[in-house]
This record gives sequence, structure tokens and C-alpha cells, in this order.
Amino acid sequence: MTDSVRTGVEIVFYSVTKSYPAQALPAVDNFSLTIPAGEIVVFVGPSGCGKTTSLRMINRLIEPTSGTITIGGKDASTIAPDELRRGIGYSIQQAGLFPHLTVAKNVATVPALLGWSRSKISERVDEMLTLVGLDPSLYRDRYPRQLSGGQQQRVGVARALAADPPVLLMDEPFGAVDPITRASLQDEFLRLHRELGKTIVFVTHDFAEAVKLGDRIAVLGAGSRVLQYDTPAAILAAPADATVAGFVGATATIDRLGLATLSDITLAPGGVVGADADPATAAKALHTATANGLVDAVVIVNEDRRPLRRVSTADLTTAPSLAEAGTPIARSLAVTDTLRDALAALLADPAGIAVVVDEAGRYLGIVTIDLLVGHLSTATTASAPAEELDAAGALR
Repeated sequence: MTDSVRTGVEIVFYSVTKSYPAQALPAVDNFSLTIPAGEIVVFVGPSGCGKTTSLRMINRLIEPTSGTITIGGKDASTIAPDELRRGIGYSIQQAGLFPHLTVAKNVATVPALLGWSRSKISERVDEMLTLVGLDPSLYRDRYPRQLSGGQQQRVGVARALAADPPVLLMDEPFGAVDPITRASLQDEFLRLHRELGKTIVFVTHDFAEAVKLGDRIAVLGAGSRVLQYDTPAAILAAPADATVAGFVGATATIDRLGLATLSDITLAPGGVVGADADPATAAKALHTATANGLVDAVVIVNEDRRPLRRVSTADLTTAPSLAEAGTPIARSLAVTDTLRDALAALLADPAGIAVVVDEAGRYLGIVTIDLLVGHLSTATTASAPAEELDAAGALR
């Protein structure tokens, strides 16, 4: 996250403890951690370790028993709870929308409490819905029951961001949707963070989600004891102990693919011809590609270089024209997709090939499983943390 777009503020836990009278041990015990401004920090750990309790102490939905939490250098306990919460976005599992209010009124909740004018609120509602990929003209007057789970979650994020808070708290926000919708919401979430630069504290039990989303991951044990606090790459490469290694699991290599995007590797150029080309022209392009050790594929593109079909040498031997040759390209990979996303697409393709396009949908090249394996074999296996961490997990 660059300083030019960073709008979040630093959050610091100083020896924070939360005890309940009926429990022998604290739910959170002497928790110290620094969350840098404008970064996504993910809390991950076993059920009951205190990660959600730690999150909710930031906006004082749960009051600490002892210790201090500062937000932007100010002690949160000195701020009236209602005032504090209006300056912190909060998104939870199941979205938490008010069922009796329309989408527009849900999104407008905090701006209305802050006394914004009707015109300003209306403008902000449309802006936020557009930002999360929902057409205001279609969705602002609907009720939550008329939305899919993924749409409800998008409205929940829009509501959390409506008053432009510097901090956003997210508690298992994508845990209740199906895997395909979840992946889409994660991608949208990362796009929003690139645009807005908020400080985000994110709770999940899914380590793969933590790797994909987090600038840093705090792996927590009982009582929110910090077992390791580092970048995803560093944790994958060198888990601090056996407990952390258990979270990383046997999929560390696959998870490492989630740390890079297709823009980080050199794509195979393949062959490319226009839609009006004849089979002989495509055959020449294929011959050049295969002679240079590239993939046996030529991509047919339209006048805007958007991919239409993929043709192999075998396809050309039987097809009378390019219009009937090869395989239609129903889905391309974006250059911003992760290598993990690419692997999933490649495993679903009989030829192990996927077409990659830029952000405007124009053809860039081809990715193959061999390219991904080559990237993993040459990638560094360790990553130095951005700053030194003390024994409690707080940044020095």
C-alpha cells in the first residue's frame, strides 16, 4: 500500500486483557500488537482463541478489562462509544443488514446518524453501491430478502464504508457464502483496498483466505497469544513453531501461489491471429510458436484483441475454416488474478492452457502448468519481514 492512497490509521494494542467472571482464564491475555496504517492484518487461530473478542475491543463492542488500545494515536477508551463506532466500519458474517430497511437506507445508516444532508446521503449511497459492483438503479430500493448472499455481503461492505471511516473491522465476512461467490468477494475486497487504503482488521478461520488477503497475518493461540506475526510469505516459508505449521498445513506450496499474480510471471506468447485470418495464416503462427518451444496454441482475437477461440495444430487439420476451429474461450484469466486462481483454471482445462487478458480484456498471452511450476522452483523460499517484531508481536 503506497502512502499516496493510504487513508487508514495505526491501531496499537498495549497489554490488553479481557476477563469474564465465570471463566478461570482470560479470553484475551496480555495482547500486544501493532497494526500499521493502511494495511490488512488478518487474525487467524482456532475457535475460542479470542480473535473475535480482540477485534470487537477495537470498537468497544467489548470493553477491555485492562490495557490500552489506540487508534490513530488516540486512546479508544477516551472516545464515547457511539462516536467511536461511527468512525469505524464494521462488517460481519451474514452481512447483518436491517431486514425492514431498503438497501439504500441500510447503506445510509451511519451518514444519517452523523447528520448528513439528504442529497449528500443519496449521492454517497449511489457511490458506494457502484463501488461494490451493484447498480444503484437496480438495487437501492430492494430489501435484503430480495438479494443473494453475495449481494447482501456487498451491501454490508458498502454500509461499513459509507461514512469513509479510516478503520474497517471484518469478522468472517465471507464465511456464509459459497466458494465461487467467496472468491469473487475476496477479489472485490482487494480491489477496494487498493483504491481506498483503509486500515483493515480481518478475522477468519481459513488460512488460505488469510494468505490471499493479508498484508500481515497474526496467528493466535489461546488467549490471543501471538504465535507468529509476519507477512504471508514469511509464515509460509518458515512457520514459527509446530502449532503455526499446523495452520499452514500441507498446502503451503499451493498457498504460496496466492501471493503472486499473473503479472509477476512471463507469459507464453503463443500465436495470435485476427478473426478474419485463414487457416494457412493460423498454421504459420502455430509453426512459429512451436518451433520456438512455445505452446501449441494460436488464439483468434477480434479487432479489439479480445480472445474468441483457441486453436491447436490438431484442430487445424480437421477444420475447414477458423470460424469452426478449436475451442471457444468462455473465460479468460485477468492479469491481476493470482497464480492460485490460474492453477484452478488450468486443472479444469483438458490441455492445461489458459488465456490471459489485461484489465481491458485484451489478449496478453498464455499460462500453462509448466510456467507455474517454473515460478515456484525459482521463487525465493523465504521473505524477510518488513519490520522487526518484538517477542509480543508488536512492531518496534
